[in-house]
Amino acid sequence: MNETLVTLVGNSATPVDFRETEAGATARFRLAVTPRRWDRERQSWADGRTSFYTVWARRTLAANLSGSVSVGEPLVVHGRLRVREEERDGVWKTSVDIDAVAVGHDLTRGTAAFRRVVRADPALIAPTHRQKPATEMASVS
Repeated sequence: MNETLVTLVGNSATPVDFRETEAGATARFRLAVTPRRWDRERQSWADGRTSFYTVWARRTLAANLSGSVSVGEPLVVHGRLRVREEERDGVWKTSVDIDAVAVGHDLTRGTAAFRRVVRADPALIAPTHRQKPATEMASVS
């Protein structure tokens, strides 16, 4: 399958919206990407026009995003590009989404401390209480 994979460097523009659904965990946030170019005439850096992307994450990445990313933080996002066009009130709008494969802090602009998530094996977790079988529950009245 031909998919367009992109890597974007920018800043989180909104808080991470994390939701636990029947289909699994989902998170989204907006990423602001502003190109900077050297202006030879002015001998200084100039900001270009900011583009905004909606970044979507699923499952473990979604859960980890919600505990790791705050508004304004510099990020690197890698994922599948999705461009949608739709008409609203007679005006065509274009939305650009990224289905994230990986998200991390941009370490050229700061430091980060990584904490590995340990997933527990459900078979190794001791039950907190013993549930009575249905036959025992029926006889207790």
